[in-house]
Amino acid sequence: MTTLLAIGTGKGLFLATSTDGRRTWQLSGPHHPMTGVYAVAVDTRREVPRLLAGMTSSHFGPSVATSDDLGASWQEPEQAPVAFPADTGASLGRVWQLTPAGPEEPDVVWAGTEPSALFRSTDAGRTFELVRALWEHPHREQWGAGFGGQAVHTVLPHPHDPARIAVAMSTGGVYHSADAGATWAPGNTGIRAYFLPDEWPEFGQCVHKVARDAGDPERLYAQNHHGVYRSDDGGHTWLSIAAGLPSDFGFPMVAHPTRPGMIWSFPLAADSRRFPVDERCRVYRSADAGGTWEALSAGLPAGPYYPAVLRDAMCADDAEPTGVYFGTRSGEVYASRDEGDSWALVAAHLPDVLCVRAAEV
Repeated sequence: MTTLLAIGTGKGLFLATSTDGRRTWQLSGPHHPMTGVYAVAVDTRREVPRLLAGMTSSHFGPSVATSDDLGASWQEPEQAPVAFPADTGASLGRVWQLTPAGPEEPDVVWAGTEPSALFRSTDAGRTFELVRALWEHPHREQWGAGFGGQAVHTVLPHPHDPARIAVAMSTGGVYHSADAGATWAPGNTGIRAYFLPDEWPEFGQCVHKVARDAGDPERLYAQNHHGVYRSDDGGHTWLSIAAGLPSDFGFPMVAHPTRPGMIWSFPLAADSRRFPVDERCRVYRSADAGGTWEALSAGLPAGPYYPAVLRDAMCADDAEPTGVYFGTRSGEVYASRDEGDSWALVAAHLPDVLCVRAAEV
């Protein structure tokens, strides 16, 4: 079995493969050089896995490319696959998220974009259509821009019910649909927005990333702009699980693909000091749904260490035991093949890492 690690950077996509149980890696790229690759998906629902890359060129603008031969060749349509209809008066900034739907919908792929919108593909990512109900939501005009822009960066289809889907955005918070995107409602009760006059608003939170638990699809985990939370009711209400972490600020939140209650994060000191806490490179893991946390650093660089990890620059694969990966703003990529107990360097001196995705192919 081959493990594929897709690494989106500010200057292209790199692909790392391992055929020896993730002990060694072979790196290729850059694919799509001099584009910012903000979103990558590895769609393993198909007999031949499909790679999807959301890229942004300073000259040609944003697009989505697909590959059905693990990156040996790429297909990109002449017309932009993700585009706002003319009557919206909006233009696409970039694609922030590409998420295959569940097994009941093998050709459906979701795209989250900047400005904050959701698009749906029914041809496995070749073309996309705007989900009008979210775009026309009465709250939309009050959604603000986070430091990285105004974007839907999390798309979570329900694993057992195709009609249910959750999205998260900066800023705006978490929104849910129970009718395949026909209507949407916010789900932010318990998430604090300390930067607003009303610190507990219905919407407007700067949620950085949301992940779904492997065992209980009604359990979600959120990394907020200062705040780490868990929801036990499908993301409608939230409680803090930040106790035990050295900081409640950060960007990624990753859930184990098969083991309930296990999650990983990479805390930073504060929004005003976006360095690892105490300038030490450490991943934090919880095995009890955020009840307790442990620091993991075996094989990671000793301090002082300053690079940050962005919201989509951390992921887990579907191997056994599960591998965990993260990339940094300084172009380093680290991998663990034992759920975070130990780490090894996969690549260094890459452009800044924006996203990573891994799977057995």
